[in-house]
Amino acid sequence: MSQHDPSTVAPSAATTTSTGSGGSSPATRSPVDTGVDGLRAYVEEGGVAVLVLDRPERQNAVTLAMWQGLPKVLERLAALPTVRALLLTGAGGTFSAGADIAELAEVYATAERADAYHAVNVAAEEALAAFPHPTIAVVHGYCVGGGCQLAVACDLRFAAEGARLGITPAKLGVVYPAVPTHRLATLVGPARAKYLLFSGELVTAARAERFGLLDEVLPDGELDSRAMEFARLLARRSPQTIGAAKAVLATATLADARVAAAPWERKSRQAPDVREGLAAFLERREPRF
Repeated sequence: MSQHDPSTVAPSAATTTSTGSGGSSPATRSPVDTGVDGLRAYVEEGGVAVLVLDRPERQNAVTLAMWQGLPKVLERLAALPTVRALLLTGAGGTFSAGADIAELAEVYATAERADAYHAVNVAAEEALAAFPHPTIAVVHGYCVGGGCQLAVACDLRFAAEGARLGITPAKLGVVYPAVPTHRLATLVGPARAKYLLFSGELVTAARAERFGLLDEVLPDGELDSRAMEFARLLARRSPQTIGAAKAVLATATLADARVAAAPWERKSRQAPDVREGLAAFLERREPRF
C-alpha cells in the first residue's frame, strides 16, 4: 500500500521545510497547540484547519487521552475566526488503526471503566459531528474501528485508492455504541451497516464508495491536493447556507428538521449573505461571505 507525502496534508515536525498541499509553504501555516499527545493541528491559507491523528508508530491508534482531548481541540479550532473548513487526517500514510487495543484491554478490566471509556469515545465523535464548519476525513491506508468511527462523523470522506476501511468490534466482542451504529446506518443504510458490523471485514476504497461510505476515491498521489482544494472551495461558500444544511441534516424527522431550519431561515432574511451572493452573481465575481 502506497504512502502519501506527509508534507501535503499532515506534515510532521521533520518535514516542515516541505511544500504544503495546494502549493502553500509552511510559512503560510499557523500551528495550533492541541495540548494532547497524538493530536496535531494547524491552519492553512484559505481558511482550512487540519487536524492530524499523529501516532504513526502505532498506526495512529487513538488513545483515551486523544478521545478526551478531541472536543476541546475542536472547540479551539472552531473558535478561530479564520477557520471555515476542517480536514481530519492521519500521519505516516495511515488514517487510524482504531482504538489503542492495549489500552482497551485495561479499560475492560471493570464494567465501570468500560462505561466511562465509551462515554468519552462517543462524546469525541459527537463533537466532531457538531463542528460548525464542513469537515472532510482524508483517508490514506487503514481506517479501522474507532478511526472509521471518526471518519463517519465527518461530513464527507475522501480516500486514496489503496485505502482499506472497516469497523471491527465483532472481532473483539465489543458492543459498538448506539450513536456510531445509528450514524453508520444513516450513512450507508441498515443492510450495509450490518455487513460491516457483523463481519468486521475490511473493504476496499472502491467498495466503500459503492456502499456510500466514501464520497470520492482518488489516486494516492492526488488525494491530499484534491481534499485541500475542495476544503478551500467550501471555505468560500456561505457559512449560513452550510450551517443550515448541517443543522437540518443532523435531524431524524421532518418536524425536527423544520425546527432546526427556522433560526437559520430567520437569520437569512437579515444577514448580508443573500444580498452579497446575488450581487456577486450579477457582477460575475466571487462572493465575499
